[in-house]
Amino acid sequence: MTWKYKQKDNEVTDSIGLLISILVRYPEVGTINYDPRTQVLKFTFIFSTKLDEKEINNFNKLILEGIETYNLLEGKKATKTEVHFQFCDNFTLLEICRDVNTLTKEELSLIVELVHDYFSQDLITETNDYIMEEDLLMQEELIEHMLENLKTSTQEKNLIAFREDGRVLVFNK
Repeated sequence: MTWKYKQKDNEVTDSIGLLISILVRYPEVGTINYDPRTQVLKFTFIFSTKLDEKEINNFNKLILEGIETYNLLEGKKATKTEVHFQFCDNFTLLEICRDVNTLTKEELSLIVELVHDYFSQDLITETNDYIMEEDLLMQEELIEHMLENLKTSTQEKNLIAFREDGRVLVFNK
């Protein structure tokens, strides 16, 4: 599976490409928002049930400690780490906000793995049997490259990306 996108502005291309690659690589992520003004990525995960307060509090502690520990080991301090839960009828949305300047591909993998392991029964994911292991590795390399480029860009477009019917869609917000 290959993804093609053309833009005149490399910074827009990298930000769009980053959102696409994250959604392709991590089917657990439901949507991604990028706010260039605050340099923040917001990852949204969707659960098929209304989570209870105990689950939310336990996970909140786990994810914040995990991110803090990872950054401590890397010798960095995250400038923005927020976790929010929203309830919609019989669904729960988990939003994790991270600043682009300290976020790494490895930390993103950690976040997704923690969400997946903790909520595996209720997490809504898209299955794609057509993606091969080589494609996943390529997406990881692209994520790392584009994330680094995004740290030094001065883009103005607020973007949102999500999946619909097996496709990844990216829009200006």
